[in-house]
Amino acid sequence: MNLFRVRGILLSVHFSFLIWLAFKAHEGWEEAGWPGLVWSVATLITFFTCVVLHEFGHSFTAMHYGIGVRRILLMPIGGMAEMDDIPRQPKREFLITLAGPMVNFVIAAVLWVAFWLIDVPDEVETYSALGFASELLVWNLAMGIFNLLPAFPMDGGRMLRALLATKMPYLKATFWAVTVGKIITAIGVLLALFAFHMPMLAILFAFIFFAGEMEYRAAKRRELEDAHWRMVLARVYAQGLPPPVEEPPVLSR
Repeated sequence: MNLFRVRGILLSVHFSFLIWLAFKAHEGWEEAGWPGLVWSVATLITFFTCVVLHEFGHSFTAMHYGIGVRRILLMPIGGMAEMDDIPRQPKREFLITLAGPMVNFVIAAVLWVAFWLIDVPDEVETYSALGFASELLVWNLAMGIFNLLPAFPMDGGRMLRALLATKMPYLKATFWAVTVGKIITAIGVLLALFAFHMPMLAILFAFIFFAGEMEYRAAKRRELEDAHWRMVLARVYAQGLPPPVEEPPVLSR
């Protein structure tokens, strides 16, 4: 479902997000009736507003470097900014990736300063404005730190690839970033299931595991295609013919 545009970026919601929202609303209703329903829906929407701001951090930084962003898609497991391309310049990829978690840390810092200025008591009621703001601070800290895990294609994994790409070829850097990510996500699945008993977290780690492998395969395919086109262009230039025009692929962050 398409919502609206910001600076040309379409904000969309996957249908599964609406199912998740309905589930949380029902859960709140079961706990505390109408107040619980309103609280659950408000907290979930606020949390995903922070997710959208996180993705805008990536998107606006990418646009600063001339990279188009078609849309941001919201799903129960988070958000995804669909970019026209992923830069192979390590510095650009590092800064674009870092921008997302930094948004969360800025939100958390603003809330922390606000709490310090108004002298918040040690114990805060959950169903209150201060309780809501306190949860928001914790969420943003958790979101920023979690995204910095070096589990490709999460932000930390992309930053790891950018650092590795300064010392080795791009495809090799992707391979090692994905390999590290697989180890971390495999451990994450086991901990989520058997230590924390959080099946949704296990599903998230499993999704990251397979998403990393899919992106590595896409990068490998792109590398082969680039090599093919370099060979074609070399033959074309050798024969004095005009070069063919290739449509650039659309990639997702």
